[in-house]
Amino acid sequence: MASLHSTEPATGEHLWTGESGDPDAEIGRARAAWAGWAARPLAVRIETMRRFANVVRGQKEPFADLIARETGKPLWESATEVDAVVNKVDISVSAYSERTSQRRLEGALGARVAVRHKPHGVLAVLGPYNFPAHLPNGHIVPALLAGNAVVFKPSEKTPAVGERLVALFHEAGVPEDVLRCIQGGPEVGKALAAHPGLDGLLFTGSARAGLALHRQFADTPSKILALEMGGNNPLVIWDAPDIHAAAIIAVQSAFLSAGQRCTAARRLIVRDGQHQELLDTIVKLADRLIVDHPHANPAPFMGPVIDRDAADHLQEGFLSLLTRGGRPIKHLERSADDRPFLTPAIIDVTEVRDRPDAELFGPVLQVIRVPDFDSALAEANATRYGLAAALVGGSPELYDRFWANSRAGVINWNKPTNGAPSNAPFGGIGNSGNHRPSAYYAADYCAYPVTSSEAEQARAAIGVGLRDPRAANELEG
Repeated sequence: MASLHSTEPATGEHLWTGESGDPDAEIGRARAAWAGWAARPLAVRIETMRRFANVVRGQKEPFADLIARETGKPLWESATEVDAVVNKVDISVSAYSERTSQRRLEGALGARVAVRHKPHGVLAVLGPYNFPAHLPNGHIVPALLAGNAVVFKPSEKTPAVGERLVALFHEAGVPEDVLRCIQGGPEVGKALAAHPGLDGLLFTGSARAGLALHRQFADTPSKILALEMGGNNPLVIWDAPDIHAAAIIAVQSAFLSAGQRCTAARRLIVRDGQHQELLDTIVKLADRLIVDHPHANPAPFMGPVIDRDAADHLQEGFLSLLTRGGRPIKHLERSADDRPFLTPAIIDVTEVRDRPDAELFGPVLQVIRVPDFDSALAEANATRYGLAAALVGGSPELYDRFWANSRAGVINWNKPTNGAPSNAPFGGIGNSGNHRPSAYYAADYCAYPVTSSEAEQARAAIGVGLRDPRAANELEG
């Protein structure tokens, strides 16, 4: 087995050591356990999830500290992630009741029609590193509520958080074989996804990996596949009456979590000729943002990106935009070569031809100037992705037009692009998802509906298409 290591991005200190897991063994254990879990009353599964919420609540401070250390995100932000893990339980219970409720309907001839739901069996969950507890938890809790067993592979960049999350489930009473944690890199993930003993896979991560999974699952329609991928998300600021508020929304959209959110604004679209005051205000705010280690005092707005490879990739992407004709407004700077701390960057790419439709997963905001709102809509939709979009400013009528014409699964008005509530569906179209939104709608892909026509006694008749038995007797006579 390959040895795995995790280090703190902010300090470079060693955090965790472990070994790659065996997909055959983990799926085998989950397969043997899932029927017993599915047979337990729903009330028991709900109560177990609520115990899990209480266990996490009691471990909030050390769990948040672990998330902060392994991801580099500020401690205050890690604490909000732990809160989201706790809150997901009640939200998922409500969603399961609403989205997969049992229904009784009247059928013909006194029969009744029942609609109920069954779990798929054994589901794999592949988690990301940016929200290593909250996002996989958003799959795991609904899957367990529905009666599935789960094999969870955390990102190889955040194995310690994944391991701790599963331990908290087990501490709450989820049987150890019903929820398994398997560590490993991409090869383990590929082996897990391809395993014949799997009944489905729930994925959160990059579009590149998600598209590969989509192709891989094309020949297995019997298996559920839910993809939650990234975005090249547009933020349109148009005739905003409060420039300062608009600038704050732009900074929040682009730079929260060091830009490592799938809903982060990657492109800022503004009216040419009326943009300078807005950009000046955004730059002044960005200059004030504290970039520091998670436990710094005063608290930072953002920490480092996840590792040096990610920082290198972002620097290369920024340089590529410069060489293509981009005009730097605020440079992407790195404070130390041996740490992945990056400052927020802003670059005007209006004159860049054939702008790459890529998700630069970090604190880089690209500015595009357009002459009119039709052009703003065209630019907003000039992407293969379709996760989030937001309009700041404008009238209700303009927002209605923006909403109707934006190709995205999350569309906000006078709010950041990354303001998606957990009590609503979350997902995108295009290269951002496969029409299986998560969050409140996760119940939809964790169980499948079964329709039954039922009667206490068998009654049957064939009224058309039979020969008259009397005519048959006459022929024989």
